[in-house]
Amino acid sequence: MSGNTNPKVSGWRGVGRFEFSKAPSSRSSRLIQKVSTKPHLTTATTMDEEGIEKPSKRKRNAAIAKPKEQRQHSSKKQVVADIEDLFSDKETQKIRASLLDWYDHNQRDLPWRRITQTKETPFKEEEEEEEEEEEERRAYGVWVSEVMLQQTRVQTVIDYYNRWMLKWPTLHHLAQASLEEVNEMWAGLGYYRRARFLLEGAKMIVAGGDGFPKIVSSLRKVPGIGDYTAGAIASIAFKEVVPVVDGNVIRVLARLKAISANPKDKVTVKKFWKLAAQLVDPHRPGDFNQSLMELGATLCTPVNPSCSSCPVSGQCRALTISKLDKLVLITDYPAKSIKLKQRHEFSAVCAVEITGRQDLIEGDQSSSVFLLVKRPDEGLLAGLWEFPSVMLGKEADLTRRRKEMNHFLKKSFRLDPQKTCSVLLREDIGEFIHIFTHIRLKVYVELLIVHLKGLRTLLLPFPLFLCKCCLHYNYYFIKSSNCKIFLVSLLDNEWLRLMMESIYFNHMVILDT
Repeated sequence: MSGNTNPKVSGWRGVGRFEFSKAPSSRSSRLIQKVSTKPHLTTATTMDEEGIEKPSKRKRNAAIAKPKEQRQHSSKKQVVADIEDLFSDKETQKIRASLLDWYDHNQRDLPWRRITQTKETPFKEEEEEEEEEEEERRAYGVWVSEVMLQQTRVQTVIDYYNRWMLKWPTLHHLAQASLEEVNEMWAGLGYYRRARFLLEGAKMIVAGGDGFPKIVSSLRKVPGIGDYTAGAIASIAFKEVVPVVDGNVIRVLARLKAISANPKDKVTVKKFWKLAAQLVDPHRPGDFNQSLMELGATLCTPVNPSCSSCPVSGQCRALTISKLDKLVLITDYPAKSIKLKQRHEFSAVCAVEITGRQDLIEGDQSSSVFLLVKRPDEGLLAGLWEFPSVMLGKEADLTRRRKEMNHFLKKSFRLDPQKTCSVLLREDIGEFIHIFTHIRLKVYVELLIVHLKGLRTLLLPFPLFLCKCCLHYNYYFIKSSNCKIFLVSLLDNEWLRLMMESIYFNHMVILDT
């Protein structure tokens, strides 16, 4: 954009809503009632200071019961299982057989489940080498898919996974990538730290020279790999007999055992790992773990579970209890986590366009650049690019926002809109709401176009990216991997659209049109 332009934005106000994870339900259970109908079930309740029944210490880890609104209308006691109870040998064998048979006939066709078969050769050494390569390819695919699936729906992940594997088909290919490339590919999945950990982990494994770790204890040493991901990789790719526990598995186990303790409590989570370890099939650990997760994802869902189609409904205590007490629902298990209160934050963002002689950039001398700043490597949206922004303690009017922004630009870049440059245009564009898991961020956006004689006058104390605009057919497009497209017309000097539902960048790519 040249210095003579006078772009306008006609009453634009963008409102973008980005939900990185689903807010937990606010329903919670405080009262646990138990009735003895079987030898291993007991009644064990005491009264607290408020006169509310609570479980005794001996049964503190017992499973749960009705939601508050149901307890107010019923004096019935629930039949619930003790969380300490393990599955009997008969139950274990039945659950294993039923789940594996169901999985064999009903598993979804997902790209990370497609295994390349090792070709038989007359040479044993070649077979072993090919088998090892296949295991590593499978381990890499499982790793990428499991990381992507954290906090993201399967249908969304499929396309990302296919594009990722097309670009980086092996661990060695990924290890050669840059963080900017990885973030660009990851754009839209959120929680960008996951992508960074994948890259760091790939570099670490390749640098080690020992191949892909094959057991849980070794996998846990890789950045970003926790108990769940380690268990998934080890069992699916390398057939180690270890369990996996995620939200889907917890829901299935909680209903099989009628457990309604807080599923996020550390003690309770350990109990679920213990139950999962008892069930995992020693001959097909990977398939069994996937069957358990598949059941939770497709039939044993948080709402409207398909109990009539469930292969283990005969072993489900929650289903038995719901038939005995009509006020008890399958969906009461496990307990619902308490919804955390969302905090409100405010930010001022300035899209700074700099015109003038391009000392640092090759090409057309009349081109403009936008000033982008890289966020810190730790914290929210770590390592992503953004327009200059400042956090505000509270809602602020335009005068205060500009004062804060001027101070930031002067201190950080020696760019003073009042002294060191000529302001061609400064316009308030609007505002939008950006929703994070526990943060409601209100962002005020303004456009600032300034003229500089030379970009060398800028102070560049931390990572900065100055983007040259390519001019073709009277339009230029600046596309970022986590931002809507800026469509600017240079023919009539009018801003057609400023799509700023998200102002966070992880990589800038100039598209020739």
